[in-house]
Amino acid sequence: MPLTPLDIHNKEFARRFRGYDEDEVNEFLDQVIKDYEIVIRENKELHNQLLSIQERLDHFVNIEETLSKTIIVAQEAADEVKSNAKKESQLIIKESEKNADRIVNEALSKSRRVAIETEELRKQASIYRTRFRTLLEAQLELLSQDDWDALESREVREGVI
Repeated sequence: MPLTPLDIHNKEFARRFRGYDEDEVNEFLDQVIKDYEIVIRENKELHNQLLSIQERLDHFVNIEETLSKTIIVAQEAADEVKSNAKKESQLIIKESEKNADRIVNEALSKSRRVAIETEELRKQASIYRTRFRTLLEAQLELLSQDDWDALESREVREGVI
């Protein structure tokens, strides 16, 4: 156990015949007591500073650990967001491709229907022209027959015309 200033102050030395000068020893001990008290006080202050610095260090270590964990969590969250965005973009692309295929298929289907309808209308127009031509030819043939001449001469004879 270390000496205290009180231990130094209360220390009694045995007296001998040819010993040291008592006043000089007491004066020296008083100086040692003062210096020792200063050293003890400084030691206490340094100890308190050390404790304070240790607390701050612990606080900063705690902050560092928290920041490290936060950075890791943020990195994981960023990676997850990036992964989700990539998956979502792939889904959007696939859906867009499906829609594009559907639109193209619908357009092809409509185009085929229009082509079929157009062909059908051409056929109907051709049939109509053929029938009309046949009808006209039949009418012309009727007009060019001798029966009209006879009918016309009969009408002239009867005075209808």
